[in-house]
Amino acid sequence: MPVNLQALTAWMDDVGLERGPLSNLQLLAGGTQNILLRFDRGGQEFVLRRPPLHLRKNSNDTMKREARVLEALTATDVPHPKFIASCDDEDVLGACFYLMAPVEGFNPANGLPTLHASDPAIRARMGYSYVEGMAALGAVDYKAVGLKEFGKPDGFLARQSGRWMKQLEGYAAFDEWTGFKELPDVDRIVSWLEQNLPQEFTPGILHGDCHLANTMFAHDSAELSALVDWELATIGDPLIDLGWVMATWADDHTPVVGDIEPWGGFPNLNELIAHYDEHTTRSLDAIAWYGVLACFKLGTLLEGTHARASAGKAPKETGDRLHAMTISLFDRAHRLIAKN
Repeated sequence: MPVNLQALTAWMDDVGLERGPLSNLQLLAGGTQNILLRFDRGGQEFVLRRPPLHLRKNSNDTMKREARVLEALTATDVPHPKFIASCDDEDVLGACFYLMAPVEGFNPANGLPTLHASDPAIRARMGYSYVEGMAALGAVDYKAVGLKEFGKPDGFLARQSGRWMKQLEGYAAFDEWTGFKELPDVDRIVSWLEQNLPQEFTPGILHGDCHLANTMFAHDSAELSALVDWELATIGDPLIDLGWVMATWADDHTPVVGDIEPWGGFPNLNELIAHYDEHTTRSLDAIAWYGVLACFKLGTLLEGTHARASAGKAPKETGDRLHAMTISLFDRAHRLIAKN
């Protein structure tokens, strides 16, 4: 068991949570390497979330940020895991952690239940419920819920293209990386982003990693139960999340990131964007910019594995697969540019 249960029960007693023996312990599969432990105590269900046993550089800070944003969302209508309590004392379990209520639902990336797999209308509503959740998040007054110092919104959009271009250029440090020669016209993408930078935006909370693998849907309906995995949440332009959907959603050329079958019935990108527009006060006049940025950012992140694989620091098969996805994403960026 990767969690010291005796230390956990003692801490729960100290902070006044339900008492009694821990039961129905179950390790859950999460979207990252973080440890998720579901258990019952005192008639209540809990999920503990903590970093992996081998901590990364910012593991504890990330966990504290996740807990903070979930606590801030408690009084909102944003579908999210219900926050219960958090612990910043690393000595208790060897890392910061928090407790939340279980989300009753399923992750579509792990397969669709019979209800959802058998009805295209259910899948259509899943897509629309998904963007309604994102729009609700973007509508939250981040200052009013205590997140005034949670991010650095000033100059947020202006920093983006340069930041990710710098990261892509940094892969030259890996021996045998094929560099830019196989990537579709990176300079054109970056130039277009710089020339078409939205001049203003209203800061808000963004999830930071909005795709269907980071969602939970109700077992008995098409409604979104929760957006999950909040480790990249910050204060910036919430339309970044919609752009991320534009990069990862299936289109006529490339499949969705994380294949979901059956796919028929899910709205297309234009329908999703139009539905988001109906549920937000934000202007979507420059929405293509957010999609191009997301394609560039995600492609750059994936290309990092290819660069490491080129230097023998990651499996070649994985590197080749993600390199192909990078090319596909950059091609998608060019298609979005061509339409605008």
